[in-house]
Amino acid sequence: MAIRTFQLPYPESAVQDLRERLARTRWPDIIPGSGWDYGVSLDYMKEICQYWKDEFDWKRQIEKMSAFHHYRYASRGVGIHFIHERGKGPAPIPLILTHGWPGSFLEMLKVIPMLADPASCGANSADAFDVIVPSLPGYGFSDRPTESGVNTFRIADIWMELMKELGYERLAAQGGDWGADVTTLLGLRHPERVIGIHLNSIPPYKPYLEAGAVLSEVEQAFLNEASLWYEKSGAYDHIQKTAPQTVAYGLTDSPAGLAAWILEKFRDWGDCDGDIERRFTKDELLSNITLYWMTQTIHSSCRLYYEDNRTPLHFQKGDYVTVPCGIARFPKREGALPPKRWIERGYNIQHWTEMSRGGHFAALEEPELLVEDIRLFFRALRSD
Repeated sequence: MAIRTFQLPYPESAVQDLRERLARTRWPDIIPGSGWDYGVSLDYMKEICQYWKDEFDWKRQIEKMSAFHHYRYASRGVGIHFIHERGKGPAPIPLILTHGWPGSFLEMLKVIPMLADPASCGANSADAFDVIVPSLPGYGFSDRPTESGVNTFRIADIWMELMKELGYERLAAQGGDWGADVTTLLGLRHPERVIGIHLNSIPPYKPYLEAGAVLSEVEQAFLNEASLWYEKSGAYDHIQKTAPQTVAYGLTDSPAGLAAWILEKFRDWGDCDGDIERRFTKDELLSNITLYWMTQTIHSSCRLYYEDNRTPLHFQKGDYVTVPCGIARFPKREGALPPKRWIERGYNIQHWTEMSRGGHFAALEEPELLVEDIRLFFRALRSD
């Protein structure tokens, strides 16, 4: 069968190996009093790695994840892990949620119950969705691709195949980060099957511009700001899209190294004012990191940047996301926030919300705000 149930693995020997590796961590030196100036704070790294070694309970986290229905789907030689929760309401519509990097399907666990069973949290059951949350190829419990070319275009096609296999001819889609790229492509390439798309970030796409097209001052300022951000903060992106294999050796072998690589982004991109645990608990942070560690997927996840660099999301003449698009713009994220005019060049924007708080990891940081905006946007499209 193309789809089969999946039981989350718990390898005790791997947990023990992780603890032993953490105990043997060789710590770098630091300029006294520099804190986070040069990168992730040594004091914080020692604190969270101590917790990871002595207190973090991976088995308990696996048990919490197992409260959902997990499956595997095989497409074109790539095995995909996904959660599928049926909606509890009069007419649930299928909604596929796509995560990004350095996150995982774990980001969505807070929002799944609210979307699938609105009445359980005091909302209207008429807003129910059948919720599908896949892990990107090379992430989490999905297979690590064994060939090149598994890019966002191919992932979008796999998502459509999965949804058809589940019996859904029409669907809604939502995503941020890589999920925004994939969701955009679902709307762009499969408009006949997509009811609408909802994004909590805008992919770094390039709209098609006619020769001689003049950008507004706001658009040009955005491009200038994006360029400055990349120069200051884009080192991770540049190395992941040019030489992911090189950093993979250290990140795959050292749990402390892996944690630092991921934690930096949660602190920088989360709406936490530099206090990472104001937004994320140690268990939330370490569950995500441990998933990368146990599945050995840091290299394959970073490799998506390389694949995207070879096949970027550049709109050609005539490319336009015609399906209705909703935007929830959270104030804190990586890079510059594109202005509405820039987005309108490529998307049929029908809904726009400026969020008062929240960042890159919207489903984890502000699940209630995100869910309410998704409900509101798709409520008007339910009869389509």
